[in-house]
Amino acid sequence: MIMIRRLLALSNPPTRRLLRRVLALVTASAILQGVVFVVLAPFLTALLSGDASGTRFWLAVLGGVVTVYAGVGWFTSQAGMNAGSFLVGSLLEILGDRLVELPIGWFSTDRSGPLSDLASHGTVFTSAAPYAIVRPLIASFVTPATVLVGALCLDWRIGLVMAATVPLMWLAYRRIAARVGQADREHVAAVGEAAGRVIEFARVQPALRAAGDNSIARQLLDGALRARHQATRHFHLTGGAAVGLFGATVYLAVVAVIVAGAWLALEGGLTMPQAIALAALAVRFAEPIANSGALGGGMAVADNTLDQIQSLLDQTTLPEPADSVRPSDHTVRFESVDFGYTAESVLHDLTFEAPAGQVTAIVGPSGSGKTTITRLVARFYDPDAGAVSIGGTPLPKLGSATVAELVSPVFQDVYLFDGTILDNIWLGRPEAARAEAIAAGRRARVDEIVERLPQGWDTAVGEGGARLSGGERQRVSIARALLKDAPIVLLDEATSALDVDNERAIQEAFASVSRGRTTIVVAHRLSTIAAADQIIMLDASGHISERGRHDQLLAAGGAYARYWQERSQAAGWRLAADSPQPRPTRKDNLHE
Repeated sequence: MIMIRRLLALSNPPTRRLLRRVLALVTASAILQGVVFVVLAPFLTALLSGDASGTRFWLAVLGGVVTVYAGVGWFTSQAGMNAGSFLVGSLLEILGDRLVELPIGWFSTDRSGPLSDLASHGTVFTSAAPYAIVRPLIASFVTPATVLVGALCLDWRIGLVMAATVPLMWLAYRRIAARVGQADREHVAAVGEAAGRVIEFARVQPALRAAGDNSIARQLLDGALRARHQATRHFHLTGGAAVGLFGATVYLAVVAVIVAGAWLALEGGLTMPQAIALAALAVRFAEPIANSGALGGGMAVADNTLDQIQSLLDQTTLPEPADSVRPSDHTVRFESVDFGYTAESVLHDLTFEAPAGQVTAIVGPSGSGKTTITRLVARFYDPDAGAVSIGGTPLPKLGSATVAELVSPVFQDVYLFDGTILDNIWLGRPEAARAEAIAAGRRARVDEIVERLPQGWDTAVGEGGARLSGGERQRVSIARALLKDAPIVLLDEATSALDVDNERAIQEAFASVSRGRTTIVVAHRLSTIAAADQIIMLDASGHISERGRHDQLLAAGGAYARYWQERSQAAGWRLAADSPQPRPTRKDNLHE
């Protein structure tokens, strides 16, 4: 069976051995069950014919076969349950390993809903397949096949009637599997979308409540939940109708055998006891097949889960070297780089160098590719054309692990794990001592936050760092980068929405983390831009329009000079708008 082969391929060696043992035991148990049904026919014939010695003989044979069948069945159930527990661990291990291997860019789309459904419901359901689905499904085919062979031996005419119904039942079974599989794919997609919307709705509650109107978000959530309800309803209706149709098809075989047996008995080709025994055998032939209708639907659901896992395994990963090398220095170079998230490029023929130990500021209009440059340096993606290198070595030759070791990104969107402040700093270098982590936190001004918290450094920050403000989360992120002490730092200096205290603290932390390191900063503050060793000015189409030092670019009077003037005017307007207004005197109030 295809699903069995796929399960074996996705299993680790111990699970694979256990699954093979289960399959052998299940097959033996199914054959023994068929033999029980076959032996039942001559036993009934002897019993109804009044043959006492024949009845005793076939009763003894029946008892022996049933005893062996019971023993094999017990071992089968034990092995099947063990295989299920091993299999769920194997599937989750494959998922975890693959998610680690996928490039960071793959996660740019929110996949939390589908992945959570796959890791919880999908893998658990599939892990139960060897015992709950495969075992009875094999019995549904192997047992009837054994009964069919026995029927051919007992009376070839009845056996041929049974055999003639098999193609019709097989076609009906395939039809069921196809319809239920399609309905389940639609159901899984709807469940994943609904789960993603629920998670999103919970995460953005502060923003929604601040906006004061969450009607659009509620409409999106309600729409996803309605789609899930409709998909679930369609899945159950489709499965129920398909199973009912298949059951009716299967029991046509019983009717055919009873009609054939009655006709042969009336014609004298069979005695009445033989006809009754063969009719009972026909019922035992059809019953396991009829039960397989619902099992076929379950098999289709498990197959869909395996499809999802396989799609993850088929995702293109970034090429990795057999042997990683170390760069000669920490100069970052872009050489004729083209890159786009879709068919449309964001960066075009981009060539520049960020010298080791210096600060390179990236400025330009929104959508010009500033953040994309930092993502390419961190190797979230590889460029479509050209090369990004460190110390003259292209990143694919360094390998993702080496790049991650060399680069510390501090981006605008900071995510903190649901642990303590110290735990989140420790992510930069887990083997560091507690004193080192606290020292990094102090350099990033995190100690000012800690002083206000009840458990200090051991205060839990909540999921995503929800108990801290945006500026406080960014300080923790900078502390993490300081503890990592990587030679290359990527900064997204988005401080426009921060309060004055946080902005000042973060600027000091930025200066600390940049000191002596190759720094590429997406610069917003005028002071950072002016102090940079090199400024890269991008235009709206992702080309470099100008590059140089601040005074050089101002003297050139080009795009950068206009950009600087606009930013200076905006900063002056904001400063005037934010300055405190003089309070009216009592005399002013009296005049009013």
